[in-house]
Amino acid sequence: MPSGLVALLDDVSVIARAAAASADDITLAASKAGSKTAGVVIDDAAVTPSYVTGLTPARELPIIWAITKGSLFNKLVILLPGAILLSEFLPWLIIWILMLGGAFLCYEGAEKVMEKLGGAKHGKTVEDEITDPVKFEKQRIAGAVRTDLILSAEIMAITLNELDLPTWWERGLALALVAVVVTVVVYGAVALIVKMDDVGLHLSQQENGASQSLGHALVNSVPYLLTTLSVVGTVAMLWVGGGIIVHGTHEVGFDLLYDIAHGAEYWVKGVTGALSGVAGWFTYAFISGVIGLGLGVIIAIVLHKVLGVGAYEAH
Repeated sequence: MPSGLVALLDDVSVIARAAAASADDITLAASKAGSKTAGVVIDDAAVTPSYVTGLTPARELPIIWAITKGSLFNKLVILLPGAILLSEFLPWLIIWILMLGGAFLCYEGAEKVMEKLGGAKHGKTVEDEITDPVKFEKQRIAGAVRTDLILSAEIMAITLNELDLPTWWERGLALALVAVVVTVVVYGAVALIVKMDDVGLHLSQQENGASQSLGHALVNSVPYLLTTLSVVGTVAMLWVGGGIIVHGTHEVGFDLLYDIAHGAEYWVKGVTGALSGVAGWFTYAFISGVIGLGLGVIIAIVLHKVLGVGAYEAH
């Protein structure tokens, strides 16, 4: 009897160690895969504050919370089951879906660049007059959740492509972990950004001189922060989207873009000495971004000028 009990406890300890190792593998895989989604995450954080523009401060956090719940629903209820089924039964399709999402990122990034360079803006803007606040708020939330679905799909596809876990449930847990962490980080950051000016205003009304200075600095920094986020988000979209296209085309047997990007990376590494790692990475990222911008411009021209889909409106 003791030997049976000892054997049972030994089996339990083996299972526990295996579960712990599996949990570590899932966490490590999720963290590595999650880092690949940086460009989409930054753009998501840059875009979302615009959805509370023009609304009363009291409604800002409730709207962000509503968008957050919609984002979690998108990732965990709509996209996660599909991603698991895809990885289990049609893994070869992942790279094509990834490239489709990469092309979308390139298109979105290119449109932002074209607008900044003087192109007409596409579709409605957040400056539209508010006539029915309740209806307007619902429309804003619905629009944000739809946009989040697209960005979340790309985040999940990037994550799934980076995972190297043997079983479907491990991949599912890793995807769920990335989904929750990314959502909390993005919308937590958005909440801080949109309330930063309110905090600054409160501090600026205090009697303490240091508090007033900090308050004015916070209020004045918000526009610059949003502008910086927008620029960084656009660059990140082009870099990530272009990188996905470079890697994806190589995976399916078209090596030209891959050879150009990595050839330049290796050449720069060979001539920059101690800075070779950083210089090589920036070279690859830059070329990926240029490829992403070029592809995005082509897609935008074909959609708007040739096919007439969502034609640009004049300023």
